[in-house]
Amino acid sequence: MRSLPRHPGLRLSGVFAGVSTVLLGVSTLLVGVSALLGISAPGASAATADDQAPDRNFTIRDPRITESSGLAASRAHPGVYWTHNDSDDGPYVYAVDSRTGETVATITLRGVGDPRDVEAISVGPDGDVYVGDIGDNLGGSWDHVWIYRFPEPEQLKDATVRATQFTVKYADGPRDAEALMVDPKTGRVYIASKNEDGGGLYEGPARLTATGTNVFRRIGEVPWVTDGAFSPDGKELVLRSYFSARGYAWKNGRLGADHRVRAPIQGQAESVTYTADGSALMFGSEGGESGVERVDLDKDSGGSSSGSGGTSSGGSGAAGGPGTDAEEGKVTVGAVVLVGAAVLFFGFKRLRRKG
Repeated sequence: MRSLPRHPGLRLSGVFAGVSTVLLGVSTLLVGVSALLGISAPGASAATADDQAPDRNFTIRDPRITESSGLAASRAHPGVYWTHNDSDDGPYVYAVDSRTGETVATITLRGVGDPRDVEAISVGPDGDVYVGDIGDNLGGSWDHVWIYRFPEPEQLKDATVRATQFTVKYADGPRDAEALMVDPKTGRVYIASKNEDGGGLYEGPARLTATGTNVFRRIGEVPWVTDGAFSPDGKELVLRSYFSARGYAWKNGRLGADHRVRAPIQGQAESVTYTADGSALMFGSEGGESGVERVDLDKDSGGSSSGSGGTSSGGSGAAGGPGTDAEEGKVTVGAVVLVGAAVLFFGFKRLRRKG
């Protein structure tokens, strides 16, 4: 569960920290209940994945990574995934090898100030890594947020790199967001905002500027989103939430027809990325030793996910795909339980804001 980001005039209270702990416990309990209902969670399969096979289910082993809030497949290093913590961790980005779950490089960003609420990460066609310091747990109180960019290193080792910092504002006012996606063809940056009633897809300028403010403009409506990713061919955009995922046809920088995408049931569903070859989606979650689960895409769809969905290589339960009547009944019951968790989550969140 995310920590409350630092804010002028506000301090974290013991009550807020306690609420976060309770919610994480409730989330974990719900995963166990889902398993009893026939909807298995990814944790067990992730822990037993073949350590020598890249881009398969894996567990993030680094004890420093307790709030993995974003995930991006490396373009320069096959089988490696970039991730980061949510809040209060500092300017760090981690490269995790999917073969072992171990961190193979820790990148310290220099020249970016003090990150507030880092929520997303993406790799662009220029070979740069884009980090989205775009979260706002206070419901849109920051008048600006930031994007950090640094070149993906040629060698995987601990290093300090100078990053470029971009100031971002939204044309229609401040808002909370957890998803940042870079178009793999044009290099344009997009952000998906979130709130209880849904969110918007925001388009950045054709080229970001480090000397002025980058205004992002709303170009579409999207559901509640915790992360998103473009397919490597740039033909599809996938957006995930806590309980589901949807794919959107992407053409000329606009959302097209959408459809269900299979997504695993995870305790704190926070991140998604395509594998570098576009053959599968990798879904991540928060928490210590959190699991990342692969969901294969429909081969008949030319590398993009389809309404019929794919199969998870780990064999764990997934939401959004077809099944027998019995399986659908189990998913329905599980969905009711998860919706109840959402109500608790939003209720506590409102209390946090009032605090």
